[in-house]
Amino acid sequence: MTEVTVPLTTRKDWSSDQEVRWCPGCGDYSILAAVQFLMPELNVRRENTVFVSGIGCAARFPYYMNTYGMHSIHGRAPAIATGLAMARPDLDVWVIGGDGDMLSIGGNHLIHALRRNVNITILMFNNQIYGLTKGQYSPTSESGKVTKSTPFGSIEQPFNPISVALGAEATFVARTHDMDRQHMMETFRRAHDHHGAAFVEIYQNCNVFNDGAFEPLTARANRDEMVIPLVDGEPIRFGKERDKGLTISAAGQLAIVDVAEVGEANLLVHHEKDTGGLAFMLSRLSKGPTEPTPIGVFRAVESADRPEYGNAVTAQIAAAQARSGPGSLEDLLHSGATWTV
Repeated sequence: MTEVTVPLTTRKDWSSDQEVRWCPGCGDYSILAAVQFLMPELNVRRENTVFVSGIGCAARFPYYMNTYGMHSIHGRAPAIATGLAMARPDLDVWVIGGDGDMLSIGGNHLIHALRRNVNITILMFNNQIYGLTKGQYSPTSESGKVTKSTPFGSIEQPFNPISVALGAEATFVARTHDMDRQHMMETFRRAHDHHGAAFVEIYQNCNVFNDGAFEPLTARANRDEMVIPLVDGEPIRFGKERDKGLTISAAGQLAIVDVAEVGEANLLVHHEKDTGGLAFMLSRLSKGPTEPTPIGVFRAVESADRPEYGNAVTAQIAAAQARSGPGSLEDLLHSGATWTV
């Protein structure tokens, strides 16, 4: 087979000529930069790359990428991307959306794209607020959140996006944040290279309607003590002196411990390929970004038990054609309104 050479590109080649219009200081800028810097490293072509978005601030993303793209409708980006990935398996299909877009009206489409294991890369910008519609509470807003639509505080339990994705049995689930470009780039690279449905939650600051929501976690002065890095095959430990770690208690619960007291040999070792409850337990460790929170890849599995959806459908069609012939769509459409079975 002849190897196809992909032309060398730079960030400039992947950036469109459109003026980027987000509020000054928005975390979306850093996410866009991370993607634009990453794309030249992926050995892919712009004409084979598509960004599909829904509605919201994050959904402007396709305008700023010099690729094919679609600014679709509210919540339906995963469904539209599924159709595209099925019809054109040769394309790299990315899905961009916010926490309101994907987890409210789009929640149904998101979980089924993940359940089916469609070969798409989903980046969900989570700022815990509705930004485009001016500051209403979203499905990820914390309980008690006072907004224009919850003047007395939200009484709802928020979604945990990582738990939702894991519950839908996504084969790649990760979390990163907008204050660390290198971590974003590496996480996006892993998600892109995964064959199947990849879901990445990005903690993203909305400096107008929810400023500082993640500062207790992502501010540079706080990260060492608050971010729990997940590294495959390594004991889970964190802290400025790496003096804290995770263990599973006698009651079967995750617990933050002092490494000096329990010993490194007793720390929990992270395994991305674990298909049991480890990833879900990690996703439930913190109630929000005001507590030490795992960041990184929670699950990354590829196996014959979870085939990529497009490949499975293609194989099914080929098997059906082998049994009964290719058939004719034209004949079907002109065959009348009734069929004899």
